[in-house]
Amino acid sequence: MTWTAGLAIYMVTWWVVLFAVLPFGVVSQHEKAEPRTDGTDPGAPVRPLMVRKALITTVIAGIIWLGIAYVVIDKPISFDDIPFMPKSSDWMGAHSTPQP
Repeated sequence: MTWTAGLAIYMVTWWVVLFAVLPFGVVSQHEKAEPRTDGTDPGAPVRPLMVRKALITTVIAGIIWLGIAYVVIDKPISFDDIPFMPKSSDWMGAHSTPQP
């Protein structure tokens, strides 16, 4: 895996994890007993805690990325190991030239 591919995979993983982490611990304004701030939606969070969520996202995305990098670099599992996947010799064009 090149460093640009690794960075791209990490960034996509980071954003996916961020969207999974965003709802954790959110208390909206209508759930609190405090009066609502004028001009805001009642469902807006009272304290979004974005820095904390960004740090949690970074750690979780790093762990997931390490797993992906391990599978891509060391190849402990290949497409040939998955029963329902076509064999690599079938889709890489190896069968197109007849062997004597």
